[in-house]
Amino acid sequence: MLYLLILFFAELFVSLKVGTVIGFGWSVVWILSTMILGALLLKLSPYALWNNFQTFNFGKFDLRDVHNASIAYMAGAILLIIPGVLTDLIGIALLLYTLYLHLFARIRPKQQTPHDPFYEGDNNVIDVEIIDEPDHSERDRKLR
Repeated sequence: MLYLLILFFAELFVSLKVGTVIGFGWSVVWILSTMILGALLLKLSPYALWNNFQTFNFGKFDLRDVHNASIAYMAGAILLIIPGVLTDLIGIALLLYTLYLHLFARIRPKQQTPHDPFYEGDNNVIDVEIIDEPDHSERDRKLR
């Protein structure tokens, strides 16, 4: 509860400071445009989430990246809808993080697992089975 109160006062302070610098009219334009952008991103969120799961299926993302990209996208879109400069900046930062994951997380090579049919690890190992047979030399010595 205390964090929300601090966020509220920080949002009010930053919005008033930015409003005095850019003016009332541009503040209204800023707030309306980010609200429209956030609503549009929220409306397109099923496609973004589907894209995250497709990159997971193709092995470009691991499950943690899918989770991070999905949560950052949804939280960024919601924060853009909330009026205020501070929440808009946090929302834009979250959307940039999602963009970062999509652009730079694909550079990592795919981690192959032993259950993957194209797994190339340990190709030089020959699987053998060793069968222990009783030693007949001691039996032969006793018979002599």
